[in-house]
Amino acid sequence: MFLRYQASLFILLLILLNGCTQQSLPISKKPNVLFILVDDLGLVDLGITGSTFYETPNIDKLAKEGMIFTQGYAASRVCSPSRASIMTGKFTARHGITDWIGAKSGKAWGELGRHDKLLPADYVHNLPKKEITLAEAFKKNGYKTFFAGKWHLGQEGSYPEDHGFDINVGGWDKGSPIGGYFSPWENPKLDNKVDGENLSLRLARETSSFIEKHKDSIFFAFLSFYAVHGPIQTNKGLWKKYREKAVQSGIAAKGYGMERVLPIRQVQDNPIYAGLVAKMDEAVGVVLNTLRNHGLEENTIVIFTSDNGGVASGDNFSTTNLPLRGGKGYQWEGGIREPYFIKVPWIENKGLENQFPVTGTDFYPTILDLVDANLLPNQHVDGISLRPLLEGKEIKLNRPLFWHYPHYGNQGGNPSSIIQKNGWKLIHYWEDGRDELYNVYTDIGEQNNLSKKFPDRVLSLRSELLSWLKEVNAKTPSVDERFDAKLAAARREEIINQKLPALEKERLLLLSEDFKPNPDWWGSQLMKD
Repeated sequence: MFLRYQASLFILLLILLNGCTQQSLPISKKPNVLFILVDDLGLVDLGITGSTFYETPNIDKLAKEGMIFTQGYAASRVCSPSRASIMTGKFTARHGITDWIGAKSGKAWGELGRHDKLLPADYVHNLPKKEITLAEAFKKNGYKTFFAGKWHLGQEGSYPEDHGFDINVGGWDKGSPIGGYFSPWENPKLDNKVDGENLSLRLARETSSFIEKHKDSIFFAFLSFYAVHGPIQTNKGLWKKYREKAVQSGIAAKGYGMERVLPIRQVQDNPIYAGLVAKMDEAVGVVLNTLRNHGLEENTIVIFTSDNGGVASGDNFSTTNLPLRGGKGYQWEGGIREPYFIKVPWIENKGLENQFPVTGTDFYPTILDLVDANLLPNQHVDGISLRPLLEGKEIKLNRPLFWHYPHYGNQGGNPSSIIQKNGWKLIHYWEDGRDELYNVYTDIGEQNNLSKKFPDRVLSLRSELLSWLKEVNAKTPSVDERFDAKLAAARREEIINQKLPALEKERLLLLSEDFKPNPDWWGSQLMKD
């Protein structure tokens, strides 16, 4: 009798323990999804990925709670194409948005006085209506959909609300924060409430408000920061903190080197950019705390990534991506390799690193798979579900990754197309048809061009790349008959002799004790934030 009683208690205990385990799984309803996209954030702009200057405790914590993909790539070296690939699950040459929307192409580019050899190809200027976006897929699965922040995927009529988002806060055709990072800003989709309010925090609060209102339903929230895109701005307190940190670390005598076209930043010591990164990280913390405070943390998938590399040349010369070569706009790893974190609370992979090469097109099928929704293989044709990797399994797939940028970047990049396969990366340049070959597994800084050493591999990869571009009807640049080599050489001399010294002077100015951009620090002193 006693033995039977003990056995009954043991069975009951097993049932209770099993029930307790299952409570941590999303069995009562489908999981929520929070997608966090940062603009222009470089791979090493986070503490978790190697920065010793910038401080990002909230993002670092998030990364440690999920899987860290060490070979995570954006689908493009600039913003609009990369964002379109996240929304469609297609590589840029396939959906046609190959440059940031608003960039000049064709003869219009030739009129900018850049003296380049080619006229950039034309590109699609609005996210095509025929695409079933990630948001539309979630709507069909009963999710409430929300977008906050930077959109930059077309003019009015091609805004977030036109592509599956129930609510749009701050998303329109502009790619930078018009009016700056402190209210009053100029954004028809985001009203001004309090002068001096920080833009990143405002977007976080709007996202938190949406989550609070829909905590009892299922939601897909896409928080797309304008940060850390230029114009880089911060408040006096954060500038002072990071200025002192730079001084204590020892200010390098030289902050820039010369890349092929433009100077490129070599050190992370910009206190304004550091403050901008810090405030973005604080905003991430606001939203993650909202999930936690409402008991949603264990039932919400969180994704974190960037749309392209950090701005090391052109724009604001904000950061360095070393040991990666290049940055935003460049064809090298610094332009396309990104922070890439996926947190699935009910899968035990906290802080694990995965070296399988993944890209922006993979988010679409991965998220659908994680919420047990039907995949749409005819839509996300260039993406694969990463669920097996997240669950500790392998994906035995020898797939090539493709990039196509038939344009000149504002940052110094060249018109080129890329294939990466098994760590071998071939860059095909459209100016002269030359190729560079790197093994990014052993040469992350892309310093050793192996094209002459492995001509057969070059031939094979180039053939595969060009065949794929032909298959998707990719557009290519054309020759500019007005190109003048002497004018191009003169421009380069001006950059070296005038631009480079001016940048070094400006860098030291930002680190000087009496630096002051204007009386109210871009409006930040209008409100204590």
